Amino acid sequence: MSPISRPERSEYATYYGGYVDLVPEGDVLAQLRCLGVATLDLLESLDDVRAAHRYAPGKWSIKQLLGHVIDGERVFAHRALAIARQDPADQPSMEQDDWMAAVDFDRRSWASLVAEYRAVRAATLALFESFDAETSLRRGRASGNPFTVRALVYVVAGHELHHLRVLRERYGVG
Repeated sequence: MSPISRPERSEYATYYGGYVDLVPEGDVLAQLRCLGVATLDLLESLDDVRAAHRYAPGKWSIKQLLGHVIDGERVFAHRALAIARQDPADQPSMEQDDWMAAVDFDRRSWASLVAEYRAVRAATLALFESFDAETSLRRGRASGNPFTVRALVYVVAGHELHHLRVLRERYGVG
């Protein structure tokens, strides 16, 4: 059984409840490993042309959506690392629209984005697998809100599950 148990609502900002709620019961690390494999299967079924698709004008392309998932995973994992190491600082927020305005994921090849996703997931799993039960309960702050390490592990999984649902429902992928 995973030393990382499901967080209580008091362990994360209300906004993130929608992500945490998407994560099924069970070993969250095993779920992250399986989710990574399933996500890679889905991503590898696309090509550069399909990945440039936007479901409506002004909406993100699939490349941008994947870039956002990668950025989000890095930020959430960094927050978990900082809290695990008992950094007393409030970890900074991530304003997704500002971040997206500063990057052009569409200029990148689809293969490079998929490779980056694979590398980030491997690093995230290595980090999260290093946390024991005690570490997972450590508390800190991010974006002015309280978080525990374990809550951020669940946020990573739930954020990806949310965007996979968006890919299926709005982009017709998967």
